[in-house]
Amino acid sequence: MRVKVDTASDTLYIRLDESRIVESEEVKPGVILDYDEDDRVVGIEFLNIASRARAEELRSIHFETA
Repeated sequence: MRVKVDTASDTLYIRLDESRIVESEEVKPGVILDYDEDDRVVGIEFLNIASRARAEELRSIHFETA
């Protein structure tokens, strides 16, 4: 899994695996899902991330597992 914050385009992208993307769909304003050939979500993109999270929140990411 990869997580990328792009300050130039003001986006946050989460790539779940490296499957080939065959379709993308904006499911809510500024939220885009990328699908593979089996219709599984393999990527999630958030547009206008500066309005969704503070800059200090984007500098580090904390993962929790149960």
